[in-house]
Amino acid sequence: MTEENFQDLKVMVIDDSKTIRRTAETLLKKAGCEVITATDGFDALAKIADTKPDIIFVDIMMPRLDGYQTCALIKNNSAFRETPVIMLSSKDGLFDKAKGRIVGSDEYLTKPFSKEELLGAIREHIQ
Repeated sequence: MTEENFQDLKVMVIDDSKTIRRTAETLLKKAGCEVITATDGFDALAKIADTKPDIIFVDIMMPRLDGYQTCALIKNNSAFRETPVIMLSSKDGLFDKAKGRIVGSDEYLTKPFSKEELLGAIREHIQ
């Protein structure tokens, strides 16, 4: 997938950190994506049905509803089961990666992520 194909892409970034949301949003908008941000899982679930993102990046450590729970809820919904969900974490642990796989995440990125990692994940999961 070339950079130009990112034009019509809707990307959701769920993170309780304003800095991470802003960083991801800036990088993704420069690549031509439409970006929807959410501050936590509940906020995200309310927006997913309305916006129907093509790919979702979700932080693991969030208040109220964590990334694992959010991912599981997204993947358990038949309308969004096929939507790629990329976990974001400041920890690079095998346990976290395994747990992410169990709830159905498609990939795991360690923060801080680079523009290449972010766009690479989109490239890999959007056909």
